[in-house]
Amino acid sequence: MLYEIINQQISIPQYLEFFIRIAVACLCGGVIGVERSSRLKEAGVRTHLLVCFSAALIIIVSKYGFADLTDAEKTGFWGVRGADPSRIAAQVVSGISFLCAGVIFKQGSSIKGLTTAAGMWGTAGIGLALGAGMYPLGIFATVAVVMIQIIMHRLPIINDQYQNNHIEITVDDDTGFRNALTRQLDAWHAQVMETGISHNQDGTTSYSMVVKMKNSVTQEAIFAFLEQNSSVTYFRQTTNG
Repeated sequence: MLYEIINQQISIPQYLEFFIRIAVACLCGGVIGVERSSRLKEAGVRTHLLVCFSAALIIIVSKYGFADLTDAEKTGFWGVRGADPSRIAAQVVSGISFLCAGVIFKQGSSIKGLTTAAGMWGTAGIGLALGAGMYPLGIFATVAVVMIQIIMHRLPIINDQYQNNHIEITVDDDTGFRNALTRQLDAWHAQVMETGISHNQDGTTSYSMVVKMKNSVTQEAIFAFLEQNSSVTYFRQTTNG
């Protein structure tokens, strides 16, 4: 009895095919999530896996969930003529923006999460492809997304070569330090985005600035500059980008 009810609209072999599609979507979404998690990004394995799973499930429902709207002669029931069930799948493209907006936020003068959000959008597309049974396209797109993330991270170009750094420095003697700091930032081809200087009651001077520096500027180079200036009593660096 239960078998007949389940098999009435969609056959058991078809359901098994759907399970495989969703399983492959979970695998591909998880692979993309692993790459994002390895870089400590906001959306990791679980988020990407669920995005891909949900997209695959929605496209399956959109394609095959309306078989009962036709009779045995495949004639549409009254009231469903001209209906387009694919519109449900189309909402994935717009609906994923809700999640993407949650991983994009402004921190200081930098904006974080754009790449992760774009990857989630692509992951939703991969889920749609796999849910539709387009295995080669979905798997190819998964490999492409992961490779793009890895390669572009290792070979940054133009603005991707820079990251925002919030730097706080306190010095005992400000004489000459400001000029030395300016010369060093110029040597690093760094761009000062925000800056602030305060003179403390104990006679020290504090600098607070947001500096866009190349990723190639190592911590060793920064420490070497600080060691050359014995007046530095406090230093803190926070990377935002």
